[in-house]
Amino acid sequence: MADNYLERRREDYEARKAAWQKGKKRTRTSTKVSPSNEGETMLHLFASPTDSIEPPASFTNPFDYEPHPLCILAAQEVQQYLAQQTEWKEELDKGKMFGVLVVRTRDGRLGFLAAFSGILNGTNRLPYFVPPVYDLLQPGSFFKQEEKNISDINARILSLEEAPIYRQLQAEAQAYEQKARQALAQMREDLKAAKAQRQTQRQSGLLTPEEEAALIRESQFLKAEYKRAERAWKERYHPSQSALLSYQENIEQLKAERKRRSAALQMRLFWHFRMLNARGERKDLCELFADTPQRTPPAGAGECAAPKLLQQAYLHKWKPLCMAEFWWGQSPKTEIRHHGHYYPACRSKCAPILKHMLQGLEVDQAPATLRSRQASKLSLPVVYEDAWMVVVNKPAGMLSVPGREEADSVYSRMQAYLPDADGPLVVHRLDMDTSGLMLIAKSKDIHKQLQALFATRAIQKHYIALLDGIVPEDQGEINLPLAPTPHDHPRQEVNYERGKEAVTRYKVLERKDGQTRIDFCPLTGRTHQLRVHAAHPQGLGCPIAGDWLYGKKKADRLYLHAAELELTHPTDGTTLHLSAPTPF
Repeated sequence: MADNYLERRREDYEARKAAWQKGKKRTRTSTKVSPSNEGETMLHLFASPTDSIEPPASFTNPFDYEPHPLCILAAQEVQQYLAQQTEWKEELDKGKMFGVLVVRTRDGRLGFLAAFSGILNGTNRLPYFVPPVYDLLQPGSFFKQEEKNISDINARILSLEEAPIYRQLQAEAQAYEQKARQALAQMREDLKAAKAQRQTQRQSGLLTPEEEAALIRESQFLKAEYKRAERAWKERYHPSQSALLSYQENIEQLKAERKRRSAALQMRLFWHFRMLNARGERKDLCELFADTPQRTPPAGAGECAAPKLLQQAYLHKWKPLCMAEFWWGQSPKTEIRHHGHYYPACRSKCAPILKHMLQGLEVDQAPATLRSRQASKLSLPVVYEDAWMVVVNKPAGMLSVPGREEADSVYSRMQAYLPDADGPLVVHRLDMDTSGLMLIAKSKDIHKQLQALFATRAIQKHYIALLDGIVPEDQGEINLPLAPTPHDHPRQEVNYERGKEAVTRYKVLERKDGQTRIDFCPLTGRTHQLRVHAAHPQGLGCPIAGDWLYGKKKADRLYLHAAELELTHPTDGTTLHLSAPTPF
């Protein structure tokens, strides 16, 4: 039933698209396309019955959520539609983020909207999907006109850089510089030979004061001659060098103009993205990002699926009920995205926008906040303590250090536990959803010594994890450099250019029911190291169970536990081997 329904819809949309392109009226009616008609084309009524599904009481928290059953149903219909596309197949296979928004219309109908992030098939407008907040690709727009001007500048720069005369001037200038280097190198060799000869004369012990003074004058003269020659080579430009500098100045001026035009175009574009919220208030992207650390919107802001979906709902006065975003296609080389998995909205690009757009809606409290508050009711067991340090067993859901909103953390608990200590100082951190051993120093001196042990890899840690999937090798080592993902904090990515070294050893403990229990021994301490090394295709390709960021969230917790800690005590040199039972 669903396949036939979607096929009829697809054919209908393709027919409408062809009619629009030819400038004709719709085939179904004799009326022109109006905003309300456009709304009907993007609103999809569910193909499957929804009577048994209770709508949510509050709207989805876009940064931490479990997809509502209505969103799952909507996403399945969109995925069936995508699976039928042949024209976009190659691009879809490369990977794209899609979103669905379940809405209630003014006349009480339940339906959903669909959107893709950025551009698909060379356009930001496609049948079945909502239009962009601002269509920067529309013919004759200021964006297209200025984009052409910038493209013309690019063409002029390329023409100048590839011109034969430019290559000739570069070659002549390089030849002159080589000649200068050779001449100066020969002078340095002559200086060395003269110095050696003077040294031989001095070693004979037969020099008169006048002869010694002559040798000193000779040394000073030769050094001065070299300095004069070096300065002369630098100041005496070959005609080709002067011509080259003039030529390069033209190129740099064009590049500066391109940069200025691009920045001005970007800002002008941001002003045209006027985002609505549930109260009917509008703010442009420049206003929304004014109070953020970056001050200006990043490229692509406002073009993600979530803002596009909400904007259309507000424009048509439909009530947003719930929302979800999923990845379709192959994972990017650096980031971890799994085909068909649901993901939170990106924070750096979308958080300031959605903070505004969700005003006027009752929004779900973030599950992470709920987990943190639940963890605040739990105890923080002390595994080991002496006069210099404490080792605690952090429960899953508790922060290592205070967050922006949540004050309860291992740090705050230790402050209350050790009110008179010169600390406490957290030596290393665990992710909020990771449980297990954490090391606390009671003084700044011990903290410094313990951190030095971590830096030299003298402290050995073992984590137990449960992975979704079967790891074929019994043991091995993962070496994938990690770096923060731009505009999507706190997500990390594998990046060989700007990433920091990250090394993890592993040993399989058990394989059962499609999952692998594993022992991780990280040799470095990068953010999300074990989570990325487990999930990335170049790592184990099996995300940690319950990992909402790099895998699937369908679990009661993140199945990662810091189980063992082995270190040499910084005061007496004894070896400490500490452990905390794995709670899963």
